[in-house]
Amino acid sequence: MAMGGGFRFVDLFAGIGGMRRGFEAVGGECVFTCEWDRFAQATYRANFPGDGHDIAGDVRAVRSQDVPAHDVLLAGFPCQPFSIAGVSKKNALNRPHGFACEAQGTLFFEVARLLRDLRPKAFVLENVKNLLSHDGGRTFRVIEDVLARELGYSVSARVIDARRFVPQHRERIFVVGFAEPNAFDIDALRLPPAEAGPRLGAILHPEDGGETVEAPYTRGRRATVDPRYVLSDHLWGYLRAYAEKHRARGNGFGYGLVGPGDVSRTLSARYFKDGSEILVKRGARNPRRLTPRECARLMGFDAPGRAPFAIPVSDTQAYRQFGNSVAPPVVEAVARAVAPFVAKARRAAAPRALEVA
Repeated sequence: MAMGGGFRFVDLFAGIGGMRRGFEAVGGECVFTCEWDRFAQATYRANFPGDGHDIAGDVRAVRSQDVPAHDVLLAGFPCQPFSIAGVSKKNALNRPHGFACEAQGTLFFEVARLLRDLRPKAFVLENVKNLLSHDGGRTFRVIEDVLARELGYSVSARVIDARRFVPQHRERIFVVGFAEPNAFDIDALRLPPAEAGPRLGAILHPEDGGETVEAPYTRGRRATVDPRYVLSDHLWGYLRAYAEKHRARGNGFGYGLVGPGDVSRTLSARYFKDGSEILVKRGARNPRRLTPRECARLMGFDAPGRAPFAIPVSDTQAYRQFGNSVAPPVVEAVARAVAPFVAKARRAAAPRALEVA
């Protein structure tokens, strides 16, 4: 089936635009954006400066009648209530999680509200893999029930590891729904084999003068990584001692030390704290964190033939933003599969629109 462009979409829980970049790549036009975090808004605006619409804040304050007509609703709704790390933290604090979490879990129902009121032809939702197993699978069953039984969408879901496209293990679930039944099946989506995916050498600063200096990430004639990203003796000693303590107890906790030929662990929003999940080897010297520019490449925001992704925020905010984001190349693969079915739904709706007119 040929890919069809020219469709309109809305970008909810937009973050820094990972879902948008994937759908724009197949001809979609973003007509509405919603993101509450002001730092993420700054990065979003810097990378989509030509928007004719402003960024809405709290999705709970968005009125259905204020959302422009669109074909596809995108939503990477907050994953903290469902993620392994988020659930562990809330359990430790004796706080509810999932749909019992008043702060974030119920934001899914804001997505459901807009789907009910606006009835777009399709939606694509994204979340952490743990959404499937949270609360013994009950959370995802509730989501499916709302989308399929209550709202009447035909729904399919699949977990995709971004390592097929970028040198990072990053498993996320994509839930796709269509207002009218069709033959779409996300399990039929053909993806590159994981073992053929790129390695870290493709995203690391070469430090040989082969790329332009970009302060504050690199410096000097050879564009070497700034020393600010190298772990101090104190932090490196702490991480090694911490890993050894847990290794002695039979636990798997510890840092992740990687080189150019490796695939990294998942980049998380807490990367700014110590960078422990992805530390770059430097021979006998202390390892270093990835720079925010390398994080942009690791996530797939920087792509050949495109201007570098703008990073107008501090390193701390940049690490949080990339760690919370979705990998655009994965979204693009999903979008390429979804777009032809959206085009067909648009064509089917056109005669009805003419009849009403």
